[in-house]
Amino acid sequence: MLNISHYKIIAIGKVKKKWIQSGIDIYLNRLPGLKIIEIKDSTQKKEGIAIKEILNKNEILITLNENGQSFTSKELAIKLQKSQHQNITFAIGGATGLSPAINSAASWKLSLSQLTFPHEIARLLLVEQLYRARTIAQGGPYHKE
Repeated sequence: MLNISHYKIIAIGKVKKKWIQSGIDIYLNRLPGLKIIEIKDSTQKKEGIAIKEILNKNEILITLNENGQSFTSKELAIKLQKSQHQNITFAIGGATGLSPAINSAASWKLSLSQLTFPHEIARLLLVEQLYRARTIAQGGPYHKE
């Protein structure tokens, strides 16, 4: 089983659309222990500094990046299960993306799709996929093959 308390999300900006926040809240209620830390929109450099200040030395950084690795939901669940005893932090950039320094510091980069999404929707997609990964690991009925 995936231990969600080992995960956190650092996201640039606030979710402004209520319908997106409602969706995020649904999955956060299903994933107690998952933390989302919001960083104020600024320059990529300032955002990168803020992300580095939040990261602990024992955490693996995964950045959401359009050039990152793509997975099926099941493949992502397996990858996360293999690193289940590690603390993992996902970073989601704002409108201009993450700084090159943060992308370089990442253990790996994750692409949610070849499509480009607003950061708010990327946050919703990520929390849903974390929930899906946990249900796949548990053998639950949420994920249909």
